[in-house]
Amino acid sequence: MSISSNLTLELFNKPFLLEKRIDLLIAIKKTGSINKASKEVPLSYKAAWEAVEDMNNLSQTPIVIRETGGKDGGGTRLTEYGENLLKTYIILKEEQNKFLENLNRITDINSGTLKTIRRLSMQISARNQIIGKIIDINLGSVNAQITLELKSGKQLVSIITLSSVDNLGLNLNDEVIALIKSSNVLISTDTDLKISARNTLRGKIENINKGDVNSEVTIDVDGDKVVTVLTTSSLENLNLKVGLEVDAIIKASDIMIGR
Repeated sequence: MSISSNLTLELFNKPFLLEKRIDLLIAIKKTGSINKASKEVPLSYKAAWEAVEDMNNLSQTPIVIRETGGKDGGGTRLTEYGENLLKTYIILKEEQNKFLENLNRITDINSGTLKTIRRLSMQISARNQIIGKIIDINLGSVNAQITLELKSGKQLVSIITLSSVDNLGLNLNDEVIALIKSSNVLISTDTDLKISARNTLRGKIENINKGDVNSEVTIDVDGDKVVTVLTTSSLENLNLKVGLEVDAIIKASDIMIGR
């Protein structure tokens, strides 16, 4: 037994984009003809036009238009809005598929074990949640080394167990989230410092929230924000200031992976 679901978008409480209509739009884009597109789906010619008219009527901007004349005698095509709508739906469908894969992975319908579904809505206390794409998976005998490429092009290396790789269903090019507790982020003003920690992210201090005992420092790493918490005495000893270039240092074993 498995979990499945169709994806339907609504406008004004009415079905707007159903999977059958998406198939029709894809066929129109491919063939440039409502007649040819209806045969590919398949739908009757009348049903295809009714579906197009319904979508156009519900939308404030036409999705499909009919062209006349020209050397090919005209045809049917998607508008720019229709093209963008199709791309958006495809992205939503991909995300829905990932969500359903996770549901099937962590839920045993046959035994009635549903409590693990709560993991999907669980709030994470880790202060740093950075999106990256998996560019390398190096499997060892017990652990795996996962290399992520951030949107800036910088890389993060995480060490997790092999069972975690299997449970998360990790593959190359997957988009995942690196989860890092702020207390596990070290900060250094010596940008030539040689250390054993696998991850060193250079950035500029964007904000300092100074407290009596501890202080929070936000570092801008080419658009990604990395937050660290350190003692206020350390903050003062390092003479940290907004705009100062520093290194955020993170051990690979302190980076968790989520998706």
